[in-house]
Amino acid sequence: MKIAVLKEQADGERRVSATPETVKKFIALGATLAVETGAGEAASIADAAYADAGATVGDRAATLAGAEIVLGVQGPDPATLDGVAPGVWIVASLNPFAERARVDAYAAAGYEALAMEFMPRITRAQSMDILSSQSNLSGYKAVLDAAAEYDRAFPMMMTAAGTISAAKAFVMGVGVAGLQAIATARRLGAQVSATDVRAATREQIQSLGAKPIFVENVAGIEGEGTGGYAGEMSPEYQAAQAALVSGHIAKQDIVITTALIPGRAAPRLISAAQVASMKPGSVIVDLAVEQGGNVEGSVAGEVVVVNGVKIVGHRNVPSRLAADASALFSRNLYNFLNAFWDKEAGRPVLDAEIGDAIRLTQGGKIVNPRLLA
Repeated sequence: MKIAVLKEQADGERRVSATPETVKKFIALGATLAVETGAGEAASIADAAYADAGATVGDRAATLAGAEIVLGVQGPDPATLDGVAPGVWIVASLNPFAERARVDAYAAAGYEALAMEFMPRITRAQSMDILSSQSNLSGYKAVLDAAAEYDRAFPMMMTAAGTISAAKAFVMGVGVAGLQAIATARRLGAQVSATDVRAATREQIQSLGAKPIFVENVAGIEGEGTGGYAGEMSPEYQAAQAALVSGHIAKQDIVITTALIPGRAAPRLISAAQVASMKPGSVIVDLAVEQGGNVEGSVAGEVVVVNGVKIVGHRNVPSRLAADASALFSRNLYNFLNAFWDKEAGRPVLDAEIGDAIRLTQGGKIVNPRLLA
């Protein structure tokens, strides 16, 4: 079986879907690997490293010729897949809700598109979960981005000239990204608080040494959606949370928002009035900016200043740590294909639980229930 590794073509995408480490592992399974020239360059991986690992390196046409599985970080443009036969697997982060036209094109071409971000949140699939691996890095990088924009120190410093107070950091949304943001801000010496609509996260916040900020005795506080994601809040909870956050946020130096709901626009957590209540020089990092943003006034791909408050809206944050993000992403892909590798068939054979969850197209049709609803 031939597996093709493509050079990413999306603007600003620096990650790659396979590394020399995973190339060697795929070859050990019996696969042959073809890597497009320059695929790993932006992630600091030279073509020679892939060749040394046993892959062939060539142009896109040679890479795709005869491939049965095509790996990507973001879904490749169907127009760039000339020569790819019907039935070939496209395995990547496919962004099905925002890129429905691309998914339709995969179906029309007869490809079997497998969306890695639809991986179910179950124990045996944890090592395949690209959302967790990439969100972990996003949470870390968000704090570093905040520190870079904040013109003061994070930790308390006692000097002969006087004491510098520790920065106050507030994390909104305590999923994988939020937990890493809490841990990183704590390591940098900030006083950290955090909130989430899921009551179960209170203990997680406390375990990292941060202060939990929760609305009490209001319907909707559980906020637990499917698969471990946050669900939508009740109107009563939204109103109570807004009041609580308004009082708390005005005292913060750093705010990091991470809240996303799969298949929906990001929930609005911070209003323009709340931004205006913060001190000049404060920094907000909106990790949900590409899904509409948690912060009123955030702009995807820009750092904007509103009333002296910087709102950071970097796109594709994991790609800003391309080497590590690629290493984790590629391991997710390998763990997925390896888990279903059938030695007799010489290829992966998916089961219903995971296969049906991530398969978007098959036999020329859209087959995923989440896209047919």
